[in-house]
Amino acid sequence: MTASARFAPVPARLRPADLAGLASVGLRTRKLRAALSALGIAIGVAAIVAVLGLARSSQAGLLAEIARLGTNLLTVTNGQDFSGGTAELPSAAPGMISRVPGVTAVQDTGTVSNVDVYRSPYIPSIHTNALSVEASTLGLPGVVGTSVAQGRYLNAATAQEPVAVLGAVAAQRLGIDRVWPGERIFAGGVWLYVVGILRPAALAPEIDSSILVGYPAAEKYLHFDGHPAQIYLRASDDQVLAVDALLGAQANPENPGQVNVSQPSEALTAQAAAAGAFDTLFLGLGAVALLAGAVGVANIMVISVLERRQEIGLRRALGATRGQIRTQFLSEAILLALAGGAAGVTAGAAATASYAHAQGWAIVIPPEAWAGGLAAALLIGAAAGLLPAIRAARRSPTQALWTL
Repeated sequence: MTASARFAPVPARLRPADLAGLASVGLRTRKLRAALSALGIAIGVAAIVAVLGLARSSQAGLLAEIARLGTNLLTVTNGQDFSGGTAELPSAAPGMISRVPGVTAVQDTGTVSNVDVYRSPYIPSIHTNALSVEASTLGLPGVVGTSVAQGRYLNAATAQEPVAVLGAVAAQRLGIDRVWPGERIFAGGVWLYVVGILRPAALAPEIDSSILVGYPAAEKYLHFDGHPAQIYLRASDDQVLAVDALLGAQANPENPGQVNVSQPSEALTAQAAAAGAFDTLFLGLGAVALLAGAVGVANIMVISVLERRQEIGLRRALGATRGQIRTQFLSEAILLALAGGAAGVTAGAAATASYAHAQGWAIVIPPEAWAGGLAAALLIGAAAGLLPAIRAARRSPTQALWTL
């Protein structure tokens, strides 16, 4: 080995631990500036995580609700006649439907026409609150998948009297949240005594805005014609499709085409499938915030290069290579963006958890939400820091040190 080779300078090396320390210098010494620069990225990532998390949590909540309520509820309603008006179901339709093989339970309601409901007769007649009066059979709550929240439901005795049970929405609109002795409402010129309030019926939302009275009482006090308007039935899980195919002809043999048959759980399933319909809009807003964050990171890195030119010149004079200077500033930009991304993931996950818990949903944060947020932050940091890092590496030691 020659003497010149023996005493040749060893190329400078930048170990990972040294790089981590150097990359964090700018962030540790300029904390407020770094925090403000990372804020845009944090907001963008938080929006992405929250939007995807809430969509998945909402979907999971709806699917859990469907599983709890069952998919074997079918409804039969009035269709249209040949003139375009509302057809009428035969009075015997519920009994005929109950004879269909596979049907396990049948209950029905009938719309009492031209009857509005008020808290008192002194309320202006135009303030109807969009409520309807429905005659109801006695086992309705169990079939549609709801229950009594306050008081009790109709029974064989109260179905004969001017007694009413309120749907969940109807109770809210009438300002009734408790069933007090003597509580009553005014409907069709008759006082109806309130004996119960129902919980929300997810599979039969029309019941929520209804005032339910017994069939005999509706006929006696409200001049109800006795024809059912909506029939609810439960079928055996393995025979739902077979029962569905028979219901039109069974409910109205003379005019089966004037009967509408539906499966309410399908509407909830469609709602679950559409839970992320507006995700694109909110993800776009998150992308705008990320873009603003990228501009902030680029700005702070340009300023950092200008402010630290003496440091750059000194390190170059001591043997740092252009590649090491470039790596240092690029790593600093990536670290800044990742800090914002981590804060955004935490904030988005917290927002998702809080809202989902308040709604009673399962908390679901998909991996693509937080992983995508961190990956976006990483790419933004690299893109925003690349040009300032190249500019820093191009500075010669003499240019950088001339102001010392």
